[in-house]
Amino acid sequence: MFFTYLRRELRRRRKAALVVASGLALGIALVIVVSSVSAGMGRAQDKVLQSLYGLGTDMTVTKAAAPAGSDAQRPRFRFDAQDDGSGGEQSSDRVMVRGFQTLAGSTVGRVGAQSGVADAVGGLSLEVVKVSGAFTRGRFEQGAGGGGQGFGRGGVQPSPQGRVEGGGADFDVNNYSVYGTDVTKPALGPLTSSKITSGRSFTRSETDAKVAVADAAYAKEKKLKTGSTVTVKGTKFKVVGIATADSGDAAADLYVPLKQAQTLAGAKDKVTTIYVKATDSQRIGGVKSEIQKDVPGTTVTTSADLAGTVSGSLSTASSLAAGVGTWLSIVVLAAAFLVAGLLTSSAVSRRVREFGTLKALGWKSGRVTRQVVGEAVVNGLVGGALGIALGLAGAYAVTAVSPTLQAQLGGGGGAGGGGFRGGPGGEAAGKTLDVALTAPVSLTAIALAVALAVTGGLVAGAFGGWRASRLRPADALRRVE
Repeated sequence: MFFTYLRRELRRRRKAALVVASGLALGIALVIVVSSVSAGMGRAQDKVLQSLYGLGTDMTVTKAAAPAGSDAQRPRFRFDAQDDGSGGEQSSDRVMVRGFQTLAGSTVGRVGAQSGVADAVGGLSLEVVKVSGAFTRGRFEQGAGGGGQGFGRGGVQPSPQGRVEGGGADFDVNNYSVYGTDVTKPALGPLTSSKITSGRSFTRSETDAKVAVADAAYAKEKKLKTGSTVTVKGTKFKVVGIATADSGDAAADLYVPLKQAQTLAGAKDKVTTIYVKATDSQRIGGVKSEIQKDVPGTTVTTSADLAGTVSGSLSTASSLAAGVGTWLSIVVLAAAFLVAGLLTSSAVSRRVREFGTLKALGWKSGRVTRQVVGEAVVNGLVGGALGIALGLAGAYAVTAVSPTLQAQLGGGGGAGGGGFRGGPGGEAAGKTLDVALTAPVSLTAIALAVALAVTGGLVAGAFGGWRASRLRPADALRRVE
């Protein structure tokens, strides 16, 4: 009897049911769109952060940079020209530790042993400055100032502050970044933010092999390909792979095994950055505190710390989605629930004769209330179905358009700020990345929409049920009179 009466009443009052369902559908669709856009913002921010510190990294451990202009960081070159004045082609490489002071390799083990740390891996960031050219009758001495920081493609190019005594010189200054990666743990670190598009990555057995992976942009600039040879400070490395950064901004120009990088820099068993993966994202704050306590003198930077340095349209849109979008969804949903409740209550008032007659025939107030609530829940489910359809359409439209947002990377990624990118690629500070916005709809969002539909139906049913429970058989007679 319940379902028969329910089906008949819904069919007879289709227009009123559609009005209630439409109001709920609008609110539910807005919730789905806002939640999916917020999820897209989260993905875009994750992509930006991964470009800074590598996939899977929750925090990094570094040591404050050496004072700018210290002798240890000033690349100095000295050439002796040919006495016969004919000029001789000469070149010299200077390999410097880049961005941070070094940490003992044993620190990686100490960090990895902390409670809440799933894995830790060390890396060594280097800068290579190469001077080559012809020098005649005299001596050439060059020292590039600036503390050795900020070099590399996209960074500040050092001015060739050279001095020639008693002769002339025609030379070039070329600089590029090299990153020593632990090949035994390929799932952690900045190289994970790039994809191998040609050749292969390192194998776990190549801990001290003279092999390299080149960034795609650098390989194009230097006309490198798989099988090519690059020479760093007299050591020849075979290029085994070409890596393309997901964000378009690579962490380094060349990647080599960590032991080889340490040999090049004369920094045996040293690292500049320790990349840490936590066992649980909820424990990151506690792990950070423990590392700072156990390894004093270091800077521990989490992804949350670095996220605060990202600005631009991505940050603005994310704030709007999280703030204005969320509150707008709440207001629209509350209004939809209220309107649905008032419309249901009004519909019950127009059915005084009907419900009064049913009570006169022996229906209890509870049975009448259940009938009204049942109709309202069905209306809510219909509204939920319409809202899900509208929400999916809206999310698909956002994804199809894929508006481009910009992320400005702040000072947290610089050499002195303790940012993730400061290890292998501190030059990212101050750069702008373009990120395409998508609006993925998760099963959680669909489940939330269904829950809201049922909730809306129950709220409307509560209004109508309360009104129906107050009816008396005599109300039907008064309505007839």
